[in-house]
Amino acid sequence: MKYLSGKHISRRAMLKGAGAAISLPLLDAMVPAGRLWASTSAGRAADRTRLVCIEQVHGAAGCNDWGASQNLWSPAETGRNFDLSPSSLKPLEPFRKYLTIVSDTDARMADAYAPAEIGGDHFRTSAVFLTQAHPKQTEGSDVRVGTSFDQLYVQRFGQDTPIPSMQLSIENVDQAGGCAYGYACVYTDTISWASPTDPLPMIRDPRAVFEQLFGAGGTAEQRAERLTTNRSILDWVMGEMTSMRRQLDPADVHRLDQYAQNIRELEQRIQRIEAQNVSGEERQIPEAPVGVPDSFEEHVKLMFDLQVLAFQSDTTRVFSLKLGRDASPRVYTESGVETPFHAASHHGGRPERVKQFGRINEYHISMLPYFLAKLQQATEGDGTLLDKTMVLYGSAMGDSNLHNHIRCPLFLVGGAGGILEGEQHIRAQPGTPMANVMLSLLHKLGADDLEKFGNSTGHYEI
Repeated sequence: MKYLSGKHISRRAMLKGAGAAISLPLLDAMVPAGRLWASTSAGRAADRTRLVCIEQVHGAAGCNDWGASQNLWSPAETGRNFDLSPSSLKPLEPFRKYLTIVSDTDARMADAYAPAEIGGDHFRTSAVFLTQAHPKQTEGSDVRVGTSFDQLYVQRFGQDTPIPSMQLSIENVDQAGGCAYGYACVYTDTISWASPTDPLPMIRDPRAVFEQLFGAGGTAEQRAERLTTNRSILDWVMGEMTSMRRQLDPADVHRLDQYAQNIRELEQRIQRIEAQNVSGEERQIPEAPVGVPDSFEEHVKLMFDLQVLAFQSDTTRVFSLKLGRDASPRVYTESGVETPFHAASHHGGRPERVKQFGRINEYHISMLPYFLAKLQQATEGDGTLLDKTMVLYGSAMGDSNLHNHIRCPLFLVGGAGGILEGEQHIRAQPGTPMANVMLSLLHKLGADDLEKFGNSTGHYEI
């Protein structure tokens, strides 16, 4: 279908108003007459794989010797006919055709390489997850580790979107200076590094993410005025939206209206959380910003919904998400475990305690199907966003009780633009660096000239 004026509109068209600027989803009117979307330069760029990297801190119960024997993370079977029911990955069963599990890779760059580094695993592991490089031990500003997997992708393929990438977190990651064992807090506060010396800050507040995506228009005064009213951000662009709707065919009007409805619903959820958090009622996490819900599940779902909207509008194609914080005392009551997270991770190898930690792992994994379903419901061109997205989920720690970095948890889920077969479990040979997997993924994503990543020793077939 064409724009009713007979012209096509730019994929970068925006609805603008005082203090607001809203990018649009893909519309038929953005396709030049007589051409397929995939054949246009904008279409080829937008069909780049969306990338989401999620860190689960403290490894997994199935990386403990007993947990591995019970298949609490890795299924017993390799290949396609694997059974997820004993494992923390059980919630992913509805999406198994999109799932690739890579078991038993190591992240040895998080090991202590000198006596002074012993004990500092908590303050190295997050920095190693996506860099697979060994952090320099320092409490000063002279930090150094490596350029992260997500940012190598951004440098090659994320420079033509309004926001090259976004970094999100669920727990507090805004400490400054030194943390412990001679390490700067930034090593444990972020998983994304634009260069070996340039850590990228992570955003915890959904309101701040929303404003980056939709509140960039107008002057600072106009944006401040909008935030002090109870009006929706859509109210500030209604004039342009009404004008555009008159020129679109019915199918595009429906797409635009559905997209606007999703924005409004998400904005209202954020507003309700903010109102609750300033009501004077006691909060479970009083140090959190006003836009952060006390509920872990609600917080994670908000962050996932923001990512779906960003992908729909092609505002960015790359996210990293840090689900937790090292040594977190948070209690995940919904998992059925009342033991605080960090205490649960130090299970002493006792089977009942290991299973408790496994239930927390499963609870974290259970957040993902919500995101995957939203991506699957969002159509774009001849596919869905799930077909075009690769979610990399894992940790650079293995057995949380021992703080080791072998047999680490790692899986991929999503269609990834067709570069992954899906529905497979691969078990690596002992000693295989996780970096080998990431190097191979970068090659599949199009960065096939890279010869090395982190401590990679070669290509790993996925």
